[in-house]
Amino acid sequence: MKILQINKFFERRGGAEVYMHELSQELESRGHEVHFFATRSPRVETSKDQDFFVLRHNYDRKEGVKKDLAKAINFLWNKEAKKSLSEMLTQIRPDVIHLHNIYHHLSSSILSAIKKSGIPCVQTLHDYKLACPNYKMYTKGSACERCKGGKYYQAIKNQCLFPGMAPNILAAMEMYMTKISQSYERTVGTFICPSNFLKIKMQEWGEPDSKLVYLPNPVRVNKDLSPQRGSGSYLYLGRLYPEKGVENIIRAIARVPDVDLEIVGDGPDRYRLENLANTIAPGRVMFLGYRSGDDLQTLRKNAKALLVPSVWYENAPLSVLESMADGVPVIASDIGGLPELITDGLGGFLAKPGDVDSWIEAILQMENLSQEQRLAMGIEGQNFVYKNMNWDVHIKNLLEIYKK
Repeated sequence: MKILQINKFFERRGGAEVYMHELSQELESRGHEVHFFATRSPRVETSKDQDFFVLRHNYDRKEGVKKDLAKAINFLWNKEAKKSLSEMLTQIRPDVIHLHNIYHHLSSSILSAIKKSGIPCVQTLHDYKLACPNYKMYTKGSACERCKGGKYYQAIKNQCLFPGMAPNILAAMEMYMTKISQSYERTVGTFICPSNFLKIKMQEWGEPDSKLVYLPNPVRVNKDLSPQRGSGSYLYLGRLYPEKGVENIIRAIARVPDVDLEIVGDGPDRYRLENLANTIAPGRVMFLGYRSGDDLQTLRKNAKALLVPSVWYENAPLSVLESMADGVPVIASDIGGLPELITDGLGGFLAKPGDVDSWIEAILQMENLSQEQRLAMGIEGQNFVYKNMNWDVHIKNLLEIYKK
């Protein structure tokens, strides 16, 4: 089968890109032919299809009235992306197209090219963008469903995407355009939902149930566990943004004696969080910045548990799946798709999102376990992902979706 993977970014920036590349490797190892369509970047990895890649616009900074107007138009309708993809589809003629995140940088313009080609198309929903202008269903410090029922003007009213009026007006316009035209629904045959929670939210927001399929993200399981593992610090892996709730675990750690926290990741909240940690838990919270590869795996293996304090509707975070695959117990917020991965007492514990006292209780529960009990808890989680989220099962089910 010849498969075209489409994502706005080709280089590995987050979970969507990691999944796309690992999926492509798995498909190619089984004899399938995989192609890519994305935007160009100085950091883009080499691709045989890069001649079709299109200019990437930077929406994070102002570049003058003329350039900003051109970017605004491309935000809504990228003519170059539509033209280049049309040429690519004519030339390589894939059997199926698999969309990932195409919003803003590629835009819904490419959907018209796909529709015209008649080639079957599926899309993995890595976030809530199909229903929510800011991807996250999170605004002003809490989960948000203000736009439900087509009230996308709430993005402007609450400035939920970026500070300032213009970006949020564009985000609202984009949602109204795609919903009125039904461009996604008319083009995409199946929306793949990595969590049942996301699937339910899409149903609640009006997406047709017949187009929604639950297929959990896969992960490679490492069965090589050392009996000495799990005696180190607690671990947080991820971006440092308000919706990640990192402040709550810093406050919890500060009130639990003789425990430490390692924070891996970066983001705009780092300076504020470092100041907080130095004030209320001096010397007990380490900010390690970005880590990857063997270094990251070593941090996971040495951790007592992974902490996932999110206060937004997490979908199916790669950091959780990879930690469970390594046999690491997880303490997670009882929100979004996280309870589908962690059952309280099996593989880890659940805490109330945003509730520091609940997090203290969950950490103390983990502290009261022996190292052997923590190891057994980690193995329970590992067995869960090995049974339900291995690549062989994922590819089998995905190919069935492709063939529909």
